[in-house]
Amino acid sequence: MSSTGARTATTDGAHMQRFVEDVFRSLHRVEQRRWARAYLWALSHGSGKKTPRRMARADSLPSAAAHGLHQFINASPWDWQPVRHRLAQRVAAEAAPYAWTVADLTIPKNGEHSVGVHRVDAPTGQPVNGQRAVGLFLACNGHSFPVDWSLVLSGPWDWDQQLRRRARIPDEEKERPVGAYVLDYAAEAVMLPHAAGLPWVLDLTRCDDAAGVLAGLARERLDMVCEVDPGQVVLAGQHTPAVRPVGELMRMRHARQPHVMVQQTPEGRPKVVPIHAYVGTVRLPQLAGTDGAVRTYRILERPAPDGHLPARYWITNLTDRPVEQVLSLVRARTATQSGISVLKERFGVLDFEGRSFPGWHHHMTMASAAYAHQYLGDTSEGVRAELSRAAS
Repeated sequence: MSSTGARTATTDGAHMQRFVEDVFRSLHRVEQRRWARAYLWALSHGSGKKTPRRMARADSLPSAAAHGLHQFINASPWDWQPVRHRLAQRVAAEAAPYAWTVADLTIPKNGEHSVGVHRVDAPTGQPVNGQRAVGLFLACNGHSFPVDWSLVLSGPWDWDQQLRRRARIPDEEKERPVGAYVLDYAAEAVMLPHAAGLPWVLDLTRCDDAAGVLAGLARERLDMVCEVDPGQVVLAGQHTPAVRPVGELMRMRHARQPHVMVQQTPEGRPKVVPIHAYVGTVRLPQLAGTDGAVRTYRILERPAPDGHLPARYWITNLTDRPVEQVLSLVRARTATQSGISVLKERFGVLDFEGRSFPGWHHHMTMASAAYAHQYLGDTSEGVRAELSRAAS
């Protein structure tokens, strides 16, 4: 290795060491932090499938390293929640996030013994054998950082005590609708400095409890821009409000106002996108008669561009912002899908082969930390000075 390469590797190693000491500060044992650093390094620098055996072999680690990495993920009893909380704090403080968002992740599996495996309705419409995860992301300029994960338990994983004991599933982890995970995330996020007041940008078109999620966000008094199915109902009208689906409201030509939004194509050319806004404000029927009913909402529609694709609809309570500004937040969804692709390709988010519930959460925590370490950067004066010295 050249002297420049050696200095770069040394600087990178020192940067990672500081990152581990900060984000994994809740791991009190030195041995745990040492294996956390080794696992993080292997996820960040290795190629191919990210299992302990392959990562140890790819990084030319001692033969015992595969066993150590496996033990750290599958057997070591460290709590992943404080690590994720600290990771979220660091992202919120350093990356200037502009929105919270949540994404569904299908993790295909060949067998039936991995924790949580069941028939999952994939976004393609074809059911697959696998795990279903729900991830919480902080969207920032350029990247969307994963900061929390939930594993959706279904079928026998909810009630079969033998399966649950074998996978070490805590008693409180039971089958729940995906919307419940979203609302749990929202309840915790309101306590996070630098990110508590960020809007929630969600795609609820495939959510079985979209109305419940909207109502829950409203009860928390959170700002939101949520894409919904055209059949999602709202209360429209001032004096005698009626329950109407948003698609039906937007078909009333006299009740919608045209807007024009200019976007850039991937080639950099301007593209004019027509947007319709409902001229009146609406309310959520689930909150009628409560304090939350006084807050009003707006419906936005992006008409079908060519008559073949369906129109898209959003419900937002950001009624005092320009339409273009509200819909610009939807880029958080695109950034998150890009982030998931990177997590799959570079950081092994699909590659956990263990069978335990804690092991799955440990691996997902490490993948999230590897993503943050790669793209967050360390902006402290000391690190900048060290990088400058290494480059000279």
